[in-house]
Amino acid sequence: MEIVDQHVKSIMEGCKERARDAGLSFEDETLEYVVTNRDMVELSPKVMMPTLYDYWVHDVRVLSGKGMYELYPNNPYETVINTRPAISFYNDNNPDWLNVMIFYHVLGHIDFFQNNLFFKHTWDIDFNGQALADKRLIARYRSEKGRWVDYVIEFARGIDNLVGYHDTISRTTREGSPRYLSSLDYYFDIFLQSEKGFSQNEYLKEIERYNEILATHRNDTEDQFFIDVKIKFPEFDAFYKRYLDKKEQGRPDVLQFIMDHSSFLNKEENKWMKSVISVVRKTSLFFQPQIRTKIMNEGWASYWHETLFMGDDRIKGHEVDFAKVNAGVTAMPKVGLNPYALGMRLLYHIEDMENRGCYSLEYDQIKDEVKQKNYDRNLSIGRKRIFSIRENLCDFTFINTYIDQEFMKRHNLFVTGKRLNPQRKSWEYYVKSRSADAYREMVADTLYHPPVIKINKEKTDQGPLYLEHVFEGKPLKTDFIENTLVGIEYLWGRSVRLETSEPVKASSPQQRYIDFWSPPSPAPLDQEKKTDNLEWKRVLYVMEDRKLLKRGV
Repeated sequence: MEIVDQHVKSIMEGCKERARDAGLSFEDETLEYVVTNRDMVELSPKVMMPTLYDYWVHDVRVLSGKGMYELYPNNPYETVINTRPAISFYNDNNPDWLNVMIFYHVLGHIDFFQNNLFFKHTWDIDFNGQALADKRLIARYRSEKGRWVDYVIEFARGIDNLVGYHDTISRTTREGSPRYLSSLDYYFDIFLQSEKGFSQNEYLKEIERYNEILATHRNDTEDQFFIDVKIKFPEFDAFYKRYLDKKEQGRPDVLQFIMDHSSFLNKEENKWMKSVISVVRKTSLFFQPQIRTKIMNEGWASYWHETLFMGDDRIKGHEVDFAKVNAGVTAMPKVGLNPYALGMRLLYHIEDMENRGCYSLEYDQIKDEVKQKNYDRNLSIGRKRIFSIRENLCDFTFINTYIDQEFMKRHNLFVTGKRLNPQRKSWEYYVKSRSADAYREMVADTLYHPPVIKINKEKTDQGPLYLEHVFEGKPLKTDFIENTLVGIEYLWGRSVRLETSEPVKASSPQQRYIDFWSPPSPAPLDQEKKTDNLEWKRVLYVMEDRKLLKRGV
């Protein structure tokens, strides 16, 4: 692995100038390295972060990657990581024209990393340097504690998807503005309604009293208003302070709660474990936004490598070569999902619809398909809209907001089903739905969505760590429960309880009645699992002395 030569670096700097002229925004300093396919295989398990801490699973994946490469040799074009400065890696056999395309793609990623709000908590840190410090710390502990370091890493990584990413990003994006209600808002929104249970008439009278004071004391309205409040409710200050203290504490995730409250970890001889767990937690928080913006990130980079490459005079004579490579990267499959293709085409669609003024009531009221196709208000604001999307959305909001029936028709998209052909003894795919709702649901099912696990503090205060799974229609993977709870029990130092929901067969299915004029229900076409005869029941897993029990709640 070595830094690119001056010739290749000059190509990158030229790409930066053109990208900035098109509106992309990123820091000046970047580092580019030339790597071999062997380097790619060895760095991939560490998410291309050379300074990430060592862990035995990485070595296993390297061996697996080498075996896969021998069977299926391939040449990855590039990889870029969100560091300060941004670091990107390029295959050592890329020609100049291909590097122009790849550099534009990488600059699209860097622009996304440094401007999308879901990455904001990563903007002010040099994670590459921090990871190196963490790597050295863990290496020192490993020399002192031996294999116990790897046990702690493994137990922590078993629940590192339960970190409080949304709480972290919420605190970061709302810096400079209060994360709590003012005393006046707390009085009307919480104190009167929740704490005191005021009736509607009493509540309206308080609002009327405030408005009267506002009309006569514009400069010190709140001071005058709270004179009577504190006479009538002397406990108000204590309630408001309790509210502020609770807000400042936030909602600790499972890893953070264990670090803060585990009597086992807080023993003097075990405090080193907290440092190891903290490294795992910080690393997980750093990579969370990347997995939550995969479609947008790759779509944004593909949009810009295509847009900027075709206007670059340095690639004359290589248009056909570009078309071949680009088609391989951004082809839209009929079965499965290509995040590059979906994200890029959705951005083009949004830009076109915004330019024509199609996101309007007037357009929605047009029922004629030909008139809809010819509708154009020439607003020329599509580029501005997609920059706003790049800044503010993640995959979930992007997909659910902008995949519409117009997009489905434009690209002839559909949801496929799978069924068994008994005559040919083979599986076959068929068009299951062309609905935008069904397609959004299909894409949403592929998105990263870890389970929501809350800590029941009241029950935890009684001894065991009590975890509650907030059921969202999908059960936990039962194969992983035992090993995960063993790790949590070790870190907590006492037994653990996990309350979750699991499917059971309906005990008394209701008889279905069909009106005599209704057509009979068609037989299912595919082999998908049906859940009509299932109901969900809360169960409790108990892990005590490394033995797992399950019982009803």
